[in-house]
Parts: sequence; C-alpha cells; structure tokens
Amino acid sequence: SFVYIPKNVRCPMELSTYFRINAANTGQFERTLIVAEEGSYVSYLEGCTAPMRDENQLHAAVVELVAHKDATIKYSTVQNWYPGDPKTGKGGIYNFVTKRGSCLEKNAKISWTQVETGSAITWKYPSVILKGDNTVGEFYSVALTNNFQQADTGTKMIHMGKNTKSTIISKGISAGMGQNTYRGAVSILKNAENSRNYSQCDSLLIGDKCGAHTFPYIDVRNPSAQMEHEASTSAIGEDQIYYCNQRGISTEDAISMIVNGFCKKVFRELPMEFAVEA
Repeated sequence: SFVYIPKNVRCPMELSTYFRINAANTGQFERTLIVAEEGSYVSYLEGCTAPMRDENQLHAAVVELVAHKDATIKYSTVQNWYPGDPKTGKGGIYNFVTKRGSCLEKNAKISWTQVETGSAITWKYPSVILKGDNTVGEFYSVALTNNFQQADTGTKMIHMGKNTKSTIISKGISAGMGQNTYRGAVSILKNAENSRNYSQCDSLLIGDKCGAHTFPYIDVRNPSAQMEHEASTSAIGEDQIYYCNQRGISTEDAISMIVNGFCKKVFRELPMEFAVEA
C-alpha cells in the first residue's frame, strides 16, 4: 500500500489495513510506503491474523516511513498471527518484518507503537533515522510470549541532527515456555548536538519455565548528548494474587489487572479502537 499526505493536510481519519494469510503453503510479502509532506499528519493502523495450520508459514513485510518538515507519522500494529499448537509448538507463523522510518527535515516526528501477541517466532526492529534538527522518534512496544513462542523485538534510533529526541518504552511478558528478547540500538553521531534519548525496558515473568533477555547497544559520539536507560525484570508474586483474592478478585482477573498495569504506558499510545481491545 502507498500513502501520500500532501503539504499541510491533516488526515481526518485513522487509516487502517488488515492482513490475513488464508491459503496453506504460502507466504505474505506486503510492502507499505507512507510519505508525509511538510506540516502534515497521518495515523496508520494495521492488524494481522492467520488460521490454525500444522505447517509453518512466512510473513516478511517491509514498511517505510518518510516524514518531511513539521510532519508527523504515527504507525500502530496489533499482531495476532497463529502462534502454533500450544501443546507441541507445531505450526505457526514466522514473522520476520523490516520497518524503518526517516525524519528527513526539522521538527518531523515518527512514532511506532506495536503489540505482539501472536506468531511462533517474531523478529521485528522498527527504526528511525533522525536526520533533521529537532526531530523526534518514538517506539512503544508490548511483546507477549506464551507456550513455545519466541519474540525478538526492539528498535534502532539513529541521531544525526541537532536537538533530536528519542523515546523507547518496551514491555516484554513471558509465560509458559515463551522466550522474550529486547534488542535495541541507540546511536548519537558526532554532529548530533544536545540530542537526548530515554529508554525503558521492562520484563514480566509468569511461571518458572519462561525467559527474558535484553541486549541494549548504546553508541554516543557527542559530549553534549544525554542518555537515560533503565531496565527491570519482575515476576507476579503470590502475595499480589493473594491480596486481590482477599478482595473478591479471581486469580485470572488479578493477573489480567497486573499485566494491564504493567503495559499501561504503551496501551495509552494506541489509537482508541485498538486501546479498547487491549
């Protein structure tokens, strides 16, 4: 799909697409290009599902965003590909996606928001090149793995212009035998004066057979830059469940409340129609 937003046009509706792999023994290789001209705004949503099959299938998409002067692009994804058999791990979608954006001119902004709940294996690293001065890049992510799922997600923020700013909020939830990995890179180049990055990477473990892994990479080449990075790993404690049970809340509802609170910073960035489902 191709989206072009002319100069000073604010798109009055949320543009949306829905991807579904129906046929067996096939892959899906869609391409999305969005260009926002000076002073424009667009919010784009995509949803993904697939039926249950015993064999693996491949989804390998490419998404490219280009934001010009004073333009804003907000790109949101809720991915629920078939994750494979919950007992054996057989089948499921291999979700290998390329997503990249470029803030070409000053005051441009690109914001990625993603919720990953499906697919057998996910590799996804939406990136932003902050080329213009005063440009902004944002990445908000929730990745949920259960049973035999594997999610390797993250982002790249490359600061080239002056006074650029990037924000990374990543929430990983692992349950069953699921494995969750955050892999992120922040590069502040030598000409990117007064640039700033804030990264927050949190992991939540549910059960004793799952795993969470974090691989941050930080490269700063300008002494005026500011970097903030924080990370945490926690588990749902029995005392939390017990506290909720004593107030008439079932264990299932208690876990749901705790997970929703854990993901709050990301869910509030979703467009309204997605936020309600989340």
